[in-house]
Amino acid sequence: MTEKIPDKGPGLPTHAAPSDSKPNGPQEKSQKLQVKPQGESGRSGVHPWHFFRISFKSACRASTLCSMLWPVVPAALAVRYTLSDHHTLIFILSYIAMVPCASLVGFASQEFARKVPHVAGVLVETTCGSVVEIVLFLVFLKSDNPNNFYIIKAAILGSILATMLLCLGAVFFVGGLMREEQSFSDAISEAGSGLLLMAGVVLAVPTVFRQGLLSVGKDDEELSSATLHISRIISCLLIVAYLVYTFFQARTHHGIYDAIFEGDEHREGGKRKTNAKDMLTMTECVIALAVSISLVTLLAIGLVDQIEPVIKHSRVSDAFMGLILVPLVEKFAEHLTAIDEAWDNQMNFALSHVLGATLQTALFTAPLTVIVGWGLNRPMDLDFEIFNIVMLILSILTVGKVLQDQKSNYLEGTLLLILYVSIAVSAFYYPFTGVEGGVEVGGEPHDAPVAERMLF
Repeated sequence: MTEKIPDKGPGLPTHAAPSDSKPNGPQEKSQKLQVKPQGESGRSGVHPWHFFRISFKSACRASTLCSMLWPVVPAALAVRYTLSDHHTLIFILSYIAMVPCASLVGFASQEFARKVPHVAGVLVETTCGSVVEIVLFLVFLKSDNPNNFYIIKAAILGSILATMLLCLGAVFFVGGLMREEQSFSDAISEAGSGLLLMAGVVLAVPTVFRQGLLSVGKDDEELSSATLHISRIISCLLIVAYLVYTFFQARTHHGIYDAIFEGDEHREGGKRKTNAKDMLTMTECVIALAVSISLVTLLAIGLVDQIEPVIKHSRVSDAFMGLILVPLVEKFAEHLTAIDEAWDNQMNFALSHVLGATLQTALFTAPLTVIVGWGLNRPMDLDFEIFNIVMLILSILTVGKVLQDQKSNYLEGTLLLILYVSIAVSAFYYPFTGVEGGVEVGGEPHDAPVAERMLF
């Protein structure tokens, strides 16, 4: 059943005043500040029993299973401060403890999004989900790991690939299990895939610049300095592009996106069937976000501190760590939220989270890391390996082709998952170039410039 919205231009929000009353400025403003009906909990303030019960139950069965890992959180913190020499144990516990915390970030932001206009809600969810990623990257910049620049670059690529291939593939697969075919709006898919291709090409500019001039015999040190300056300028331009994209969604085209999301909620099988008492209040949402983000930050710092010892004394390569393991835990909240929405046949919501999280990494988080490194006098740049850039561009083109017909099924989801697993396998078998089992490879201890050129 298609919902018609009469007497509303494309630029008007869909939550305007009813037709039987005359809208006025103060009344319209107060309505915008009110909690939307689908987000009304029927309560106010904080009720501890309901808060813990609803937070534990979360949004779906997968989130409930994740909530059963909460006892690992205090265990991880205790082991970190009492058994500081057990690096692998601390890493494993911190990694697992990130799962329920990231899940609570996703659930609390999802509950918050139901209480505010749809576009603002999607932006809040995407931003909260990227907190883990931003914290990890900034901690990497401050660490003394000789391969920290490579791990950040690999994590940037891995974060984009994890969301664009793994998460989108899971969304298409899970949604296709219950339905023969699902559809989504071209306004979301075309804008997202077009911006993503632009971001991929812009991210490739420093690499193409450096490799092109190296092939004609230019001085490496001079090229490194020029590439660093180009990366910093491009980072500023990418953040400007992200701000314009945000303004595009939240202001000039707010009504169009609102109408799309409203239609998604009223689509058959897509409307959430729950009682008001099973929702968090606005205050409880804020508390849940504050607690979960604080725990995520604390665990992220401990996780990053253990990465270098784990790489040195285990069979986990730095390529697999940066490209696969780190992005999986940092994007866990977005993945669960998007998959849950696909299961409920809310494909426009799910696609917004997938493309929104991917664009935020490419247009905001990656350039922010370069700019913060600039402020810290760290030579962080956007000079990726040729293989990295080729895989990024090919993956973006593949996803753009899949989104072209505005329809999805489990076959397309399976193919995207296979593509991601193929990349993960190549990262797992990529050889070490740093310290392997305590023995220095190639006789060069912690040679960061060499590692940055040779690593996957």
